[in-house]
Amino acid sequence: MNTWKHIAWAGAVVTAVLGLHLPAELNAGDPDRAPSAHEQLPRAMHGTMVEHPRVTVGLRDAELMGADHRVLQAAVDYVAGLGGGVVEIGPGEYLMRDSLHLRANVTVRGQGERTVLRKAAGAVSPLELDGDYGEEQITLRAPDGFTVGDGVAIWDQAAGGFHTTVARIVGRNGNTFALSLPLNADCMVANGAQAATVFPVISGYYAEGARVENLSIDGNRDSNPHLNGCRGAGIFLYRCHGTMIVGCRIRNYNGDGISFQQSNDVQVRDCVSEGNSSLGLHPGSGSQRPLVSGCTARGNGEDGLFLCWRVKHGLFENNTLEGNGRFGISIGHKDTDNLLRGNRVLGNGEDGIYLRNETEGMAGHRNRLVDNLIENNGTGREVAGIRVRGFTRDLVFEGNTIRDTRPEGQRRQVVGIRIDEQVGEVEMKANRIEALTAVVDDRR
Repeated sequence: MNTWKHIAWAGAVVTAVLGLHLPAELNAGDPDRAPSAHEQLPRAMHGTMVEHPRVTVGLRDAELMGADHRVLQAAVDYVAGLGGGVVEIGPGEYLMRDSLHLRANVTVRGQGERTVLRKAAGAVSPLELDGDYGEEQITLRAPDGFTVGDGVAIWDQAAGGFHTTVARIVGRNGNTFALSLPLNADCMVANGAQAATVFPVISGYYAEGARVENLSIDGNRDSNPHLNGCRGAGIFLYRCHGTMIVGCRIRNYNGDGISFQQSNDVQVRDCVSEGNSSLGLHPGSGSQRPLVSGCTARGNGEDGLFLCWRVKHGLFENNTLEGNGRFGISIGHKDTDNLLRGNRVLGNGEDGIYLRNETEGMAGHRNRLVDNLIENNGTGREVAGIRVRGFTRDLVFEGNTIRDTRPEGQRRQVVGIRIDEQVGEVEMKANRIEALTAVVDDRR
């Protein structure tokens, strides 16, 4: 490059970065000038590309062929190694003896109900020796069914929730197995310590910008022990900011359907979570700005939509929460500033929408319920369409329809809105309530 062209190139860079205006003769008609700022990616030294890595995987007629988690993981890791792209999974059933581990900036795409990831039957064993915090091995009393490469969970009566360890078996010596991760807690034989080959069917840890589309998950519930929603689900995310789950169907998992924890800006769109033993949809543990839209949570053992702890500034709209064993929607511990709009909350076992019993500092303040249909909830006892407990305050209920359309002797949603005595300000306007008692307000 000659001296004059080098000056032109440098001038273009200064102009792009600092917004300066240099003489036109330094830029005009010069083929060697630097590209404009918007053409280069913010975290790379190249411009926007049209074609990205893509690989197909399937039972046949694919670039990578196989029928279990190993071939799926090989495809995801290959694309991740190229900086991100798309893995297309063909039709068929894939047996999962470990999670499909998501990677940053990789899209995993199936063909809807034609692409099924089926959880393998789980093996369970008590620990023979105590598993100590930080130890990377376990010794089992009944090791049959545990093999190298399997996903595994370890816990005891005092080590549940986030203290449960979910890892992979990476080695074996008799009945002692090496783990890919250290134990999160002491797991003591005296406290019933056990291990099981249970894990999320799809799992993401620290995988920002991952995407899952059009996959069906069969959790094989009857052949697997339960895994709690802090560490597992049919699809589980932990610190996976900006991840999207679109058009997926999760059935029969012995735990939650979809759970994302400590993950900001997650979007869950047009998914179905049904027949799982615990929660249908479980955003939690400080997940900020979630979007859950157009989803169905049906026939799950506990709540349809459970806002766990510190879920804030979320939008939950146009979802159907139907026939779940407990509440249609549950809101509680520091779950503030959320908008729940246009949802259908139908035929759940207890109150349709339940704001949990929390102290002033811990309650779900400033939530808005707008234009929801809350209908025919309560199966075993009399309930309210909306129940507000604790010191919760600054709520808005607007334009909701709350009713029970069942025959007179079968109606259990007998109160439209029930407000406990410690609750603060609640604004109610333009709600349409058809109930034996429209509002029960116990505030002093």
